[in-house]
Amino acid sequence: MKQSLYIETTIPSYMSARTSTDIIIAGRQAVTHEFWDYERHKYDLYVSVYVHNECSRGDPELAGRRVFLLKDIEILTTTPDVEPLADVYMGLLSMPSRNKAYALHIAICCVNDIDILLSWNFAHLGTESMQIIQKYNDARGISTPRMITPDAVVCKYMEVELND
Repeated sequence: MKQSLYIETTIPSYMSARTSTDIIIAGRQAVTHEFWDYERHKYDLYVSVYVHNECSRGDPELAGRRVFLLKDIEILTTTPDVEPLADVYMGLLSMPSRNKAYALHIAICCVNDIDILLSWNFAHLGTESMQIIQKYNDARGISTPRMITPDAVVCKYMEVELND
């Protein structure tokens, strides 16, 4: 059985963006393409309406590219549990309301028992934040996805030993 993997907005954003001159961003773009071309078929892929909404914003040409990438990926059902759970996460992490999208991505993964949340955005949801969410979820019997970047998936495939 394949693991479930949620594609967060940064993935189609890196896939569709013009090649960056910033070496870090260009490297992330290359790794994201590697994941998309060779690894994504090994997982059951999911997105949410939140990803679709975010991908639809901005430059019309780039937004069209992002949305096109998502066309065959199943959209998770947003249940009434998602928004309140996201609000709890925001409180636990002292997140400002402008960052609610991050909490919504986590909450929809938790509610839908997703195994992996794939993202390049660890600014607000890094290891410490995910540990806080994990502790909260464990106490309530809520599943928590493993949050990783595309390079972790690509390296795993290449049989490079990864430290969690």
